[in-house]
Amino acid sequence: MEKPQWKQLASHVVVDTPHFRLRRDVVQLPNGVIIDDYHVRTSLGFCMIFALDADNNVVLVREYRYGNDSFCLELPAGARDDGESPLACAQREFSEETGYEAGEWKEIGGFSAEPVRSNSYCHVFLARDAKHVRSQRLDPGECMSVELVPLPQLHDMLLDGRIQSGHVIAGAHLALAYLHKAT
Repeated sequence: MEKPQWKQLASHVVVDTPHFRLRRDVVQLPNGVIIDDYHVRTSLGFCMIFALDADNNVVLVREYRYGNDSFCLELPAGARDDGESPLACAQREFSEETGYEAGEWKEIGGFSAEPVRSNSYCHVFLARDAKHVRSQRLDPGECMSVELVPLPQLHDMLLDGRIQSGHVIAGAHLALAYLHKAT
C-alpha cells in the first residue's frame, strides 16, 4: 500500500507547557479536501520500565491520575527530556519514581502511543536485578507508592482489570512475551 501524501499548508502551536504540547495544522488530503483544524499532540516520547527484583517481583507504582480521578497500577514510566536518550530517561524515571536502581537494562521494543493524534513513541525497557536504594524523588504533581507483584501474578492482573491503563497493558504484554521467548 502506498502512503497517502497529506500536505501541511500551515501549522502553529496552540498549547505549549512542560506537560502538554498541541499543534494545530491545516492539511490538504490527496483528494483535495482541506482540514483546517487537525490537532496533533507532539512530544519527545516516553519510556516504560518492566523491572524485576532478585525474587522475580515486578516493580509497579500505584499513581493518582487526575484525568480519570483514580489511582492506577502501572509500570514506572516517564517523558523524555530534550537531548535525553531513551535509556537515560528510563533509568532516571525508574530511580525517581521508585527509589530503585537496576543492574541490567535492555530495550525490548516499543509502540506508538496514539498514532491518530500524536507522534509520541513509548520505549519499553526490561530492567533486571532491581534493588531499593533510596527514597522516591517525585515531581510536585506526582502521588504514588511502590508495589511489588510476583511475576506469575502479573498476567492475571492484566486480564482481570486490576491494571487498566492501555499503555501499561501494551508494555507489560510486550515484556511478558519477551521473557517467554527468552526462556
